[in-house]
Amino acid sequence: MEQQATAPRPLPSPVDVEQAEAALIEHYPRLVRLGYLVLPPSLGRNRRVLTAHALAQRALPRNRVAAGEQSGLPVPPPRGPDGSPADPGYAYVRLRVLRAALEAGRPRGRWQLPRPGQLPPLLPQVWGLRLFPRSGGADELALDQALASLSGPGRAAYVLRALELPAERDVRQVLAAAGVEDPGAAVLEASGLRTPAGSRDASLLESMEFDPCSLQARPTDLMRRRQHTRAALAALAAAAVCGMLLGLPGDGWGPDGAAAPPYAQNASAQRALDPARLTKAAPGAWKTADRPGFAAWPARGDRLGDRELLHRALAVWARPGRSVQVTATPGTPSGPAAGPPQLLYAGEVGQAAVVLLHDGLRVVRYAESKSGDAGAAALDFARTDAADADTATAVVVGRADNNVRYLTAPWVDEVSVRDLLKPGEAPIPLRRGADGVTDPTPSPAPSGDCHDWPALQMGGRLVTDLGELTPARLTTGTPTAPRDPGDARARAGWAHAACHLQTMRGQGVRTVNAWPYAAQQLPGGAGSAEWTCARAETWRGAGSRVLGLFQAPGARAGAASTVAARAEDTAACGARDPHVLAGVLWKSAAGTWYALAAAGGGDVRSVTASGGVRGSAPGDRLAVPARAGAQAELSAHLADGRRISTLR
Repeated sequence: MEQQATAPRPLPSPVDVEQAEAALIEHYPRLVRLGYLVLPPSLGRNRRVLTAHALAQRALPRNRVAAGEQSGLPVPPPRGPDGSPADPGYAYVRLRVLRAALEAGRPRGRWQLPRPGQLPPLLPQVWGLRLFPRSGGADELALDQALASLSGPGRAAYVLRALELPAERDVRQVLAAAGVEDPGAAVLEASGLRTPAGSRDASLLESMEFDPCSLQARPTDLMRRRQHTRAALAALAAAAVCGMLLGLPGDGWGPDGAAAPPYAQNASAQRALDPARLTKAAPGAWKTADRPGFAAWPARGDRLGDRELLHRALAVWARPGRSVQVTATPGTPSGPAAGPPQLLYAGEVGQAAVVLLHDGLRVVRYAESKSGDAGAAALDFARTDAADADTATAVVVGRADNNVRYLTAPWVDEVSVRDLLKPGEAPIPLRRGADGVTDPTPSPAPSGDCHDWPALQMGGRLVTDLGELTPARLTTGTPTAPRDPGDARARAGWAHAACHLQTMRGQGVRTVNAWPYAAQQLPGGAGSAEWTCARAETWRGAGSRVLGLFQAPGARAGAASTVAARAEDTAACGARDPHVLAGVLWKSAAGTWYALAAAGGGDVRSVTASGGVRGSAPGDRLAVPARAGAQAELSAHLADGRRISTLR
């Protein structure tokens, strides 16, 4: 169990609620911008917008406090005449917004309740629309990516110094009041940020890219929303009918037909609870299987004969109590097994006793204290249907202190750890026990930090942990023919795309393919830029995520690419529809802005820009002069007459 975070220092001198309200209303856009910039980028732009507004609106003190009773830590006022330097009300609500935004970015312990901002805000709420700030130029996108590489306190220090308090002493004082344990380290981290060219002007943080009060609106998934509406209406009608039936005298529901009495035990369910009926694959079954997957894994571990442990695992799976922490990847049912499941592993991993089970659709992990205390048990579900030799390579058996241990597939001969951000370095061998369990190895940081990205090299296959039971397989190449990233060029491409895997955590991801679909010669002889499409596909078949990435020439190895476009639940950049189109605004060394675009997938006749930028070019690439901050609508025409638009 993780220790509770250090309690924050007291708020600055309380102020009268009317004074705080006046400051909040007068400087509301400024406070919302501060919260938006400090909140973790992993929330996504729509949720960051709503959460930033919620934090600002909840910044008012609950009680009226007389001026003579004010006490506490003094906090320096904001800078500039528009910040009301002498207004303690603004300093008070600013600190409340900052503290809440930092709390939202702190990791939550296994047994801790969510902090403010870690759950969707109660108010404001927007139904049927996704809201996000207007897109800026390439400098703003690069600065946003740079801010995402900082920790929460480091990001807060950078934003405070750029927008509020130019003196580092004042920044440290505000961070200390907001509960930051080491304000000096946060200021030092912010000072070391390598900002992109053109972002040294503090006004970039005041651009529309970071303005959550000037928003664009797009609809949510209309088909899914319609399906959910129909399902809700059907559920409401069913509930009404059930209520009427339950209110009837006598039998209520009516005759049960051939069903057994409610207290009768179901024979199939009872068999699923019997450890003696657990199925086990033969030790060499994977060698002759038509499709090697989890069903071909032999049972391993030093507690395969512990019937009491196996019985507890099966009973908790069938009837998890209130003390059991249950997690499931999206689209994974967490109900009991339909019949006796297959046993994959039973043994001790660190301080826990772990049982891994497989029922054809799911892999289930049961964990309890190895002392036999099942009061703090955990039950994790992951969907794994249609797994094969490439996607059934490993299962997580334990996590502790941001380290993870895997049970590897029987066909995996050797395992090593490779840092995706350092493609030129050789992988480090990872030791495994006789039961196939690896030594602890670092997991990618779950926060916005991305200083390294560990991945497992299993022969030619490359997989990475995305916070779930099964690691995601990483591939490269065209959507119709993905392959393992075994050469230096493929690893160099993944070095620029790896940090964007943070946006795919916890989504039930099966594979992520990074496809460098176009190379573009930049105007003025600036070199060649690379366009990459990163597509994450899930075990459940829906919920795909696609990123269009732009990498300017001259970037160091491991530098994250700029996100030029993104989309969810789309066939673009996939085997069904390999076409993709993305664009960015780019500024040359001479200071000239260009609208750049590139399409992939073949048979592209031309690319056209309209709106704030106008131009057209034959082929699959476009480069036309533009203005800073211009908004362009891009489209590409295919040889068969179809028209595609950018990812969105």
